[in-house]
Amino acid sequence: MAEQQRADARRNYARILAVAEAEVSAHGANASLEQIARVAGVGSATVRRHFPTRHALLAAVSHERIEALCARAHELADETDSRQALLAWLADVVSYSVAARGLAAALAYDGDVHRNSCSAALEEAADPLLRNAIRDGALAEEVAAVDLITLIVGIVLATEHFPDPAAEARRLFGLVVAGLSPDGRR
Repeated sequence: MAEQQRADARRNYARILAVAEAEVSAHGANASLEQIARVAGVGSATVRRHFPTRHALLAAVSHERIEALCARAHELADETDSRQALLAWLADVVSYSVAARGLAAALAYDGDVHRNSCSAALEEAADPLLRNAIRDGALAEEVAAVDLITLIVGIVLATEHFPDPAAEARRLFGLVVAGLSPDGRR
C-alpha cells in the first residue's frame, strides 16, 4: 500500500510540474496555483504539499534552465578572455531569464538567501568566472555573484512588460556592464 502511495505521489508530482511549466510559460510567475491543480487533476492541497511556496514551484519549473546555465558557466571558465567569458555567461542569464517566464522570480531573493537554491546554484557556477575576471582586472574586486544575479533579476522584472522585453533587458544590461567595469567599457 505504501509503495502505491509513493507511486501516486511521484505521478502527481510529475503531472503538477508539467502543468506548472505550461502555466508559468503562459502566465509568468503569477500563474494560478488553483489552475495548476485543476488542470493537473489534483487538489490545491496536493500542489501545496509538493510545492509549499510559489517560489518552490518556480524553482522546480526552472530547474533545467538553471542546470543549463551552470553547465554554460563551467564551459566558459577556461576561456582566455575572462571578461568576455563572464559577460557572455551573464548575457545568457539575461536571455534565459527574459525568455523563460518565471525564471527571474525564481532567482529573486524572498528574504532567506540561503534557501534560494536557484540563485545559489548560479552563484556557485559564476564563482570561477568572477575570480578569473577579478584576477585579470576586468571586474571590480567588490563585485560578488549575488550582486550580479540581483541586478539581472531587477532588470528582467523591470522590463517584462515592455513591448520588447528582450531588447530592453539587453540595453539595460549594457548600461550595468559599463558601470561594473573598472574603466567603464562595455
